[in-house]
Amino acid sequence: MIIQCLKAFLLAAIVTAALTPIAIKIAPKLGLMDVPKDGRRMHDKPIPRIGGICIFIGMLVAILAFVPRTEGTAGERQVIGFLVGAAMIVLLGIIDDFKSLPAKVKLLGQIICAIVPCFFSVRIFAISNFFSGGYFVFPKWFAVILTVFWIVGITNTINLIDGLDGLAAGVSCISCFAVAYTSYLAGRPETCQLVLAIAGAAFGFLIFNFHPAKVFMGDAGSMLLGYSLATMSLIGVSSTKGTVLFVSFIPLIILALPIFDTSFAILRRVANHKPIMSPDKGHLHHRIMALGFGQARAVLALYCISAIMGVAGILWTLHMRLEAIILAIIGATLIFVFLGIDPLKPAPTHEEPDTEESDTKDINI
Repeated sequence: MIIQCLKAFLLAAIVTAALTPIAIKIAPKLGLMDVPKDGRRMHDKPIPRIGGICIFIGMLVAILAFVPRTEGTAGERQVIGFLVGAAMIVLLGIIDDFKSLPAKVKLLGQIICAIVPCFFSVRIFAISNFFSGGYFVFPKWFAVILTVFWIVGITNTINLIDGLDGLAAGVSCISCFAVAYTSYLAGRPETCQLVLAIAGAAFGFLIFNFHPAKVFMGDAGSMLLGYSLATMSLIGVSSTKGTVLFVSFIPLIILALPIFDTSFAILRRVANHKPIMSPDKGHLHHRIMALGFGQARAVLALYCISAIMGVAGILWTLHMRLEAIILAIIGATLIFVFLGIDPLKPAPTHEEPDTEESDTKDINI
């Protein structure tokens, strides 16, 4: 099974890495270029914004080639539901990359995409009862609402951090490794294969996306990665045990970095009496850059925090709760102290250069 997992990762990485240079060449003909038309962006020439399609194809090929689609840990219906929703979220992202959809329209599209896997038994059926043991089983209608909220929320946390070269792809790849290992420890090897296929696609794309980026993933890529991480965490062996493991604390720990950033963005804007959908320059990567970090150093610092949180999630799975809490505290300390971040501090008002499409990411939180 370990060999199969590695094959899924490598195939997704190879396919994505092979397709990306081709996509870079055809992007100008398709009009999928990110043009630096304001002072918020760091690149000074048009960059292809087509990477999301390559990530999806790489992931799809690996899943179809190596992931079992028989009933089991990752049942056939669940895999189909995931792939249908993934294709829809990519299509939504491509349309947004072309047309720049209004925030409400884009959010509605994300909700529709999140509902799709619910019809294929991908739902949060229950949650652990930490006081008396066992599970709290949710009514079906509430399970659907909670699942949609989870998928849309995580989709937008990844979409939100896509502001520096290689940041979203790298953080997603690290998070996938952590989710894959915790899946394997929980007796869900097929889920491990699925997540490693996603990790491989993100890694293959990262080769061309790390600073200085030759290509951007666009909303099609960032929303796909967020959607995939959220949905994979819900694919389990049954309606209780397999799912409950991940809707307790583990995904919250592993994805703590983007979740913190999104939560603090909302808190910051409310505290400063601004609409929560208004864009600003107060996100973690903005503030790290403002401290004098270059792009590569800022991204690597955020990789480290993400890795710390990923290891904390693994330790929690291994019932090493104290160690997991200590690592989580270290990660939070790096965010609030070492990196000098104050989530309530007003965002800088002067224009600072940025990269990718971070001026549009803030409308989806």
